[in-house]
Parts: sequence; structure tokens; C-alpha cells
Amino acid sequence: MKITGEMLIGASAVRGQDAVLQAIDPATGATLGPDFHGGGAAEVDRACVLAEQAFDPFRNTLPEQRAAFLERIADGIEALGDTLIERAHRESGLPLARLQGERGRTANQLRLFARVLRDGRWQQATWDSALPERTPPRPDLRMQNIALGPVAVFGASNFPLAFSVAGGDTASALAAGCPVVAKSHPAHLGTSELVGRVIQQAVADAGLPEGVFSLVLGAGNEIGTALVAHPAIQAVGFTGSRGGGLALTRVAQQRPQPIPVYAEMSSINPVFLMPAALAARGERIAAELIDSLVMGVGQFCTNPGLVIAIDSPALAAFRAAAVQALGGKPAGTMLTPGIHQAYQQGVARLGEINGLQRIGTGLAGTGPNQACAAMFETSAAQFIADHRMQAEVFGPSSVLVTCRDIDEMTALTRSLEGQLTATVHADAGDHAAARQLLPVLERKAGRVLFNGYPTGVEVSYAMVHGGPFPATSDARTTSVGAAAIARFLRPVCYQNVPGELLPPALRDDNPLGLWRLRDGELTRA
Repeated sequence: MKITGEMLIGASAVRGQDAVLQAIDPATGATLGPDFHGGGAAEVDRACVLAEQAFDPFRNTLPEQRAAFLERIADGIEALGDTLIERAHRESGLPLARLQGERGRTANQLRLFARVLRDGRWQQATWDSALPERTPPRPDLRMQNIALGPVAVFGASNFPLAFSVAGGDTASALAAGCPVVAKSHPAHLGTSELVGRVIQQAVADAGLPEGVFSLVLGAGNEIGTALVAHPAIQAVGFTGSRGGGLALTRVAQQRPQPIPVYAEMSSINPVFLMPAALAARGERIAAELIDSLVMGVGQFCTNPGLVIAIDSPALAAFRAAAVQALGGKPAGTMLTPGIHQAYQQGVARLGEINGLQRIGTGLAGTGPNQACAAMFETSAAQFIADHRMQAEVFGPSSVLVTCRDIDEMTALTRSLEGQLTATVHADAGDHAAARQLLPVLERKAGRVLFNGYPTGVEVSYAMVHGGPFPATSDARTTSVGAAAIARFLRPVCYQNVPGELLPPALRDDNPLGLWRLRDGELTRA
């Protein structure tokens, strides 16, 4: 498949008339052809108008039709083979093996939502039978979820496949019955076009309206602002910086009709080292933690940017082992020159904070845009007193905080911002202390894990990849896993609607074979 540098507006390939953009190989600094021609408000309007026109026909397709459509996209992405992997590698600097795994995850997400559609529970079909003899009488009431409307999806910098054009936001929105207008991330222009053409072809092959999917691109913030502000758009999926997420949220809230922005933004993912676990296996935890810290050059939203422990000889041994392990880690190429520059600035800012000492450093870089890992240390009192120490540094940087006891550790936890994850390393002797900490962690994080590491997010039914602000803009939702579809649905109640006019999920004969909640009991009747 050839990369042309065009946008995909419905069934058409469109060459923009605004600024020319070029992809960059972060490992060499070289530009990658072809030139990409950005669009503006006119292209956004055309894509959004097509999405609005497609909305009712698309949302009223049967779940099986949408499931087959998602599977068609997954097959098409896999069929791109090495062409996709090699382009993503050149645009991101990510290893080929990592990208092959990410491609598998992307296809698996699409297939997961195909299963979700066939399962039918997402519709939450509910029926309260009429009670005409009751005083006052109860009408016939039936409820189901329907699609929210066209969705704007913004590609992420750190996952050029799984959180991008055909990533989790797009997969869950299409599953819900929502057309998608995606915006290419400027670092992954060629990768985005390749995947976008697969979706465009799948739309055509499935006989769906062309407005079910469009892909736009542009320089600066104007095209993203125009997309979120367009009246056809009814929700936004975003993964990126806190500043970017808040900017889009402001645009969405200033519309005549405000809309939800599901933004994943900022998290430092604290790791708690409890005393018994630290005494029993502190050196092993140190080695594994550093591996997690530098994985992917620290460019994961679940990177362990904060380590919290109670001061003890075991902590001293952990510290020494962590510093030694860090010292042998080579620098790695970051995703873009801009991300590398931001990482250097973030580490420099941490180094300027009084009471925060740099205790460990990885090996120096030998090429362009390479990040050297760093570890800092401070006390709990100093950390609580200076909020700057909580700042996310996107990359392989972490802060170790020492506490006097479990009470100070709990107080520190209460001072934290919202997080995607919170990790606890605990043995049986730590369970009493962990029991004190756990209720606070439930309030602070979307996922609490024991004796593991936060990097690595399973795509499954039970996964929650979200959390209180600023981890996300809405703590009630997840961007990964089957529950992500709920972001793009809303409930509708049908009162005394004639049977022949009811949607299939609510008809008396239950043609979809769904489990339904009828008069308070779960049944397929």
C-alpha cells in the first residue's frame, strides 16, 4: 500500500491546501517522505458533516454487522505486514518487536469489541412490564443504550497503533455505533495513513455510509480545535499531555452544546514498597523496578515515576541495588525531538528543587534524541510540602520517597493527585499495613496492583485504564477494555411504544437472543 500524504475524508483521498508536514525519524533526525498536506476548517467540516449523515444508518446496523466490520479492520491491519511495522519503526524509533506486539494488541482490541457486540450486555436491555391495575397504573417501560454520536479521536504519541487511528478509542466508538473522525498524530503521519486506508476500505467493503470514518491532519492546534468545536461531534477521545487534554476540554465546554472529553493525561503511578517485602526480596524488586522504569524509554502512561517506602536497612539495600541497576541502563531514542527536549527540561526542573537529590543516572546517550534515565530521592515531609515533585516527567525518571512509618506513608498517599495505577509490593507480614493503605489507594487510582509493575495494560473485560484527575478527565471511565464502549453510549427509555416500532433489543420476541433485565429478573425471555 502506497503512502500519498493525503487525508481521508469519507470515501475520498484529499490533498490539503494548508501547511506541509513531514514525518521525522527520531533515531537519525532525517525527514521521511512523502510530504503531507494539512487541512483546515473546510476539511474538518466536510468530515464531520459526512459523520453526521452516517450516524443514524450506522448506529442502527445490527450488532453482528458492526462486529464483522471491526474484524475486517483487524484483518486488514494484519495484512499490511512489514509495510506497517517498518514505517511505524521509522516514525517512532520503537523496536520492531515492540511494534509487532502493539499491532497484535490493536487487532485484539478490535476483536474484543466484536465479542462485546455479540454478547449484547452493552445494550443493558431492561423491561418493566405495564401494571394497569396498580394505583397509579405503571406504563410499559423499556430501556436500552444507544450510540452517543460522531466521535473525534486524537492519536497518541507513544502508541502509534494501539492508541491511534484504529486504537481503543476508535474501536470502542465504532462498536457503539458512533462514526469516527480521527486526527493523525504529527509524529506518525505515514503510519496513520496506512491504517486509515484499511478502515476506509473496510467501510466500503461492509457497505456502510462513507462518513463512518475520516482521517484529518494539520499543523498546530487549529485543526484539533475545529474538530472538537464542530457541532456534529458529540464526544472526544484523547491521550496525551495534561495541557493538551485541558485545552480540548475547554473548547468542548465552551460550545453552545458542551460535550464530554475522555482525556487520559498525567500520572506518575506510585509504587509502594512495604517493609516485609523489601526485607525479603528488595534487591530483586530493585532490578525489576528499574527494568519497568526504562522499558520503552519510560514512554508509557503507566511508567513508575514515584517509589514510596519506609526507611530501614532493607530500603538502603534496595536503594543501592536500584542505583547500580540504573547505572548500567543504556540511553534510548525517544519518540520525537520535542518529547526528548521536554524530558530533558523535566529532569532539569526536578534537579533544581531544594530537598530533591539525584541519586542515580543511566548511561549517557550516543545519538540524537536519546534519554538518559534518572532517579531522585527526597523525604515524605519534603515531598508533601513541594507539589512540584509530583510533576510527571514523560520518560525514564523516578522519585524515591522515604517515610518514617505507615502513618506517614498513608498521609503522603492522601496528598497525591489522581493516578492511573498504584502498585503495592507486600508479603504476608505487610497485610495489616496494606489494609490501612488500600482504601486511600482506591480513591486515588483506577487500577491497584500487588507484587507486579504498572507497565503493561491487559486488554480484557475487567481492565480499568483510567483514574481520578489528572490521570483522566472523567474518573468514571476507562480507555482500555470492554467497558470503554460505555463512554460512547447513552440510555433511552421507551414508554408505551408500539411493539413494531421498538428496537430489536426490546421487542417481545427478543430476536437478538439477549439476556435482559425484565421486571427485576435476568432472563432471555
